[in-house]
Amino acid sequence: MSKPLRVFALALAMALPALASAHKAFLVPSATVLSDGTEAWITVDAAVSNDLFNFNHVPLRVDALGVVAPDGSNVTPENVASGKYRSTFDLHLTQQGTYRIAVVNDGLMASYEDAAGKKQRARGRAGALDIPAGARNVEITETQNRIETFATLGKPEQAALKPTGKGLELAPVTHPNDLFDGEKASFRFLMDGKPAANVEVHVLAGGTRYRDRQDEILATTDADGAFSVTFPAPGLYWLNASVSDAKPASKDAKARRASYTATLEVLPQ
Repeated sequence: MSKPLRVFALALAMALPALASAHKAFLVPSATVLSDGTEAWITVDAAVSNDLFNFNHVPLRVDALGVVAPDGSNVTPENVASGKYRSTFDLHLTQQGTYRIAVVNDGLMASYEDAAGKKQRARGRAGALDIPAGARNVEITETQNRIETFATLGKPEQAALKPTGKGLELAPVTHPNDLFDGEKASFRFLMDGKPAANVEVHVLAGGTRYRDRQDEILATTDADGAFSVTFPAPGLYWLNASVSDAKPASKDAKARRASYTATLEVLPQ
């Protein structure tokens, strides 16, 4: 992967734009629900694309990939590779239950004017943000981004879905691997472990390149961070939400933007 593509993909992963942008990041597992057995394998694709869920833009970097097993332990992905349009890795599922697969990036974004008065931007980690001496009108925003999906071997369970208490997170009420078309599914969003109220949630079915309209499903969280979605048809869906506030953890930043994205599979009844 060339350096410009790596920089661009990281920027997208650290600051996922709103639905209005054509580019969407996602993880797509080869299977989300596997029959009862002692073990299984899945392959996961990771990309930033113009169309859900096709690979036609750049790969999503998986440097910050983390996989939580049903017992809470961390699973090391195998055969990790990155190509022109996607990254890919394999997971060996050796425990019964649900696995949480997530790429989580935290960082800083800065805008400023250089010595010549030209507007510039910089991105990086806390303590490693390259802003030249003499920069003026510096504004720094902390970014927290979580992109995830789920896979279950055998019976779905919730242990691996426990929120970390950091950033914007989905707290399922309906299990994310127990979704069916025509049935209402319930979820909650938490911000730093607390209910995230009045958050606009965007849901899109895959296959956007084959239809003229996005056919977007919109929902808004209530005071408890809860919302519900009735999926109209089976298939893969992209769920996205973002929150902006003035509560950054970094002392260098004055604002924070947190975003969340999940790939969910809805099965036929």
